[in-house]
Amino acid sequence: MEPANLSLLKTDVHSHLIPAIDDGSKSLEDSINMIRTFKEMGYQKIVTTPHVMSDFYKNTPEIILGGLEKVKEELKRLHIEIEIEAAAEYYLDETLEPKVKGGTLLTFGKNYLLFELPFMTEPPNLASFIFELQTNRYIPVLAHPERYGFYYKEFEKYRELTEKGVHLQLNILSLVGHYGPEAQKTAERLIDEGLITFLGSDCHNVMHQHGIELARTKPYFHKLLESGKLKNDEL
Repeated sequence: MEPANLSLLKTDVHSHLIPAIDDGSKSLEDSINMIRTFKEMGYQKIVTTPHVMSDFYKNTPEIILGGLEKVKEELKRLHIEIEIEAAAEYYLDETLEPKVKGGTLLTFGKNYLLFELPFMTEPPNLASFIFELQTNRYIPVLAHPERYGFYYKEFEKYRELTEKGVHLQLNILSLVGHYGPEAQKTAERLIDEGLITFLGSDCHNVMHQHGIELARTKPYFHKLLESGKLKNDEL
């Protein structure tokens, strides 16, 4: 198929493009090269989302926004015109829920908050965390639900999450099997059942962008883009 037109998507909502603060971009040069490629692909805006994990990436809003400013300054210096903002990808561990009441979490759009789960098992505080977010007027967005193997035999859990008001954000690379065949199969079913409202690159490096180029030719990428379910272009 012809590559999908990413200008229709407009905004990428999940990436790791601030240099040297997590497992994404290693340098400012890497960041600029990836952002330039995103612009060439047709993206008009990027919401980059560094990891926040108490054990590994102890990023604060100050660290993230300070890094964003350096990226913005370099883009301006090089006359690369693309809108870029920063939120975060919050790991749901025991330290996250208490932070919700503080009102200092980084969000995008209409107070959307991106979070991820452990890959081994559903955390016992997931339901209370979602409730706490919503009580404090955050809108929960679950990162890459297709990658959580503990849901593969309990697909109804995805539907339950959306019924609770959680938005599901699919990774583009899942559509080319980057995370394995089960993740791809689950991604396709989530699209078939109309459960995805955000599409993200989860881009960490240039190799990921090669995968995105391939994904643009896949039928399920086109199906999701044409579904009318995505909210990327509202951001």
